[in-house]
Amino acid sequence: MNKHLIGVYPGTFDPITYGHLDIIKRASKMVDRLIIAVAQNAGKGPLFSIGERLDLVRGEIAAMNGTGEYDHIEARSFNNLLMHFCQAANASLIIRGLRAVSDFEYEFQMAGMNARLDSNIETVFLMASERQQFISSRFVKEIGALGGDISTFVPPRIAERVMHRFAKDRAPEVETRA
Repeated sequence: MNKHLIGVYPGTFDPITYGHLDIIKRASKMVDRLIIAVAQNAGKGPLFSIGERLDLVRGEIAAMNGTGEYDHIEARSFNNLLMHFCQAANASLIIRGLRAVSDFEYEFQMAGMNARLDSNIETVFLMASERQQFISSRFVKEIGALGGDISTFVPPRIAERVMHRFAKDRAPEVETRA
C-alpha cells in the first residue's frame, strides 16, 4: 500500500523567519504534502493579522518554489484545535521545530497531549539548523520595534513589512511650545 503522507507544520509565523523557512524546506523532504498551518492565536497579540501572516507565508513559499521543488507545500489558516485541523486535512504527521533545550519541555508536553487526542497523528521534532537556533519571531519583533536591523533573520520582503509596520509607531514627535 502506497500511503500519501501529509504533514502539518503549525505556528503563528508572526512574522515568518529564516528559521521557519529552514524547517519548511527540511520538512518538505519528509512528506508528500506539507501544510503550513498559520494559527489565528490572537492571545499572543500578533503584529500582523491572520490574513497578512497567511499572505506573507504564501509569498515566501512562492519565492522558494522557482524550480517547482516545493510545489507540494501550501499554507492555510486555522483557529481551532490543531488535532481537529490535522484530522480535517487527513494529516498523519505534525512537524515542530526545536531551537534549544528550553523549547523541548513545552513541545514534549504538547506532543503528549496531542497523542492522547489522536494517537494516529505522530509528532516529529526537527532541530533548528546551527545558523537558525537563536532566531525567534519574538526577537525579530523586539529588534524591529527598536529600529534594529532584522535583515539577517527574515527575508527582505518580510523585513520591509515589519519595519514599515513599526515605522508608523516611531513617527517623530513634534515638540510644541506654548
